[in-house]
Amino acid sequence: MVGEVVVGVLAHSLALLSDAAHMLTDAGALVMSLVVLRLAAQPARGNRTFGLRRSEILSAQANGAALLVLAGLIVYGAVRRLVSPPAANGWAILVVALVGIGVNFLATWQLSGANRLSLNIEGSFQHVLNDLFAFIATAVAGALIIVTGWVRADAVAALFVAALMLWASWRLLRDSGRVLLDIAPAGLPVDEIGTAMASQPSVVEVHDLHVWEVTTEFPTLSAHVLVEPGADCHGIRRELETLLRDRFGIEHTTLQVEHAPAKLVQIR
Repeated sequence: MVGEVVVGVLAHSLALLSDAAHMLTDAGALVMSLVVLRLAAQPARGNRTFGLRRSEILSAQANGAALLVLAGLIVYGAVRRLVSPPAANGWAILVVALVGIGVNFLATWQLSGANRLSLNIEGSFQHVLNDLFAFIATAVAGALIIVTGWVRADAVAALFVAALMLWASWRLLRDSGRVLLDIAPAGLPVDEIGTAMASQPSVVEVHDLHVWEVTTEFPTLSAHVLVEPGADCHGIRRELETLLRDRFGIEHTTLQVEHAPAKLVQIR
């Protein structure tokens, strides 16, 4: 990365400097991922009733914010170079980009086999994958400069890198934001869950239904369920827990099951 910065400065290549900035965020993301994995593995105790599982969501937010800031700086520099482009060394850009493609291809291949359902791991994977695409674009820019002498190709490649960073940033901020705002996971339709629960035998009403994620792969549900007078509250609770686990994949549930007032049953 340091060598890329040096070559980028000497070759007057914003694309290489953009790649180096992206790699800096990659390094930070990987280090943060290792720290977060250790934090998330800590057991729940005391006031931390869920442990520190949500630390991976904060990590994803930090990664997304870093990408957003760097992308803005790159766009600013690229626009300036499109207006007044400096002379760029195409051969230096091409050689460094080809080396970067090889390194990031291996890193992407290694991370592709990891558990990418975790936002922490997915954030790291997106960083490295975007680096691979960025180096490919930089290599193309270097080749264009060598063949045609069109030095603005370097700024165009930098804009492409910024676009990749903005896309990755948006995905990380969107997905981590859903968790922090306690929005139901994308694959769990709340209306369908409520209808399925209310359709069970002896269930009169389901209200105060809440579905959220403590962290990725940890969906949680709570609800107040009213059942017919005389019905087995504990038996119905077990049936609802089985329904939620088998049909919707929700294992962590808190269900308050009570008998409905006679008037409510008559109205129903």
